[in-house]
Amino acid sequence: MSRMSYLVPRTAMAFPVGKVLERFFDDTVLPSFLGEERSFVPVFDITENQDTYTVVAELPGMDESDLTVTFSDGILTVEGEKKQESENKGETYHRIERRYGSFQRSFRIPDNIQEDNIEATYKNGVLTLTIPKSEEKEARKIEIKH
Repeated sequence: MSRMSYLVPRTAMAFPVGKVLERFFDDTVLPSFLGEERSFVPVFDITENQDTYTVVAELPGMDESDLTVTFSDGILTVEGEKKQESENKGETYHRIERRYGSFQRSFRIPDNIQEDNIEATYKNGVLTLTIPKSEEKEARKIEIKH
């Protein structure tokens, strides 16, 4: 064996394949091809308990007036735009990592909800949607006539 092989432990990987696959499926890290800017894609958590579904989105730097929430045909849609702050004259930017732009995220919500009672709150850059469940509708048996 060459001397170089002893400098790298056998368990070490030269290329972190696991991290590459994680980033590939992570929609918050959009690829940048040929110098294109990456988009702002907020992250969402969806949880469920006995009485409600809860959708929580991190939307830092956005105002409530920049957001629109709609529910139609079982689809909950959150749209918005994170606007870039105006540049100050005389400042030189060396690195800009914050993302800006429009986004739209849609989620299919189960049928067992009370559409008219969906509540939305926005505080400290966090949008919380509370979707109350309704009574489970049992399947109705349809009599077959002959």
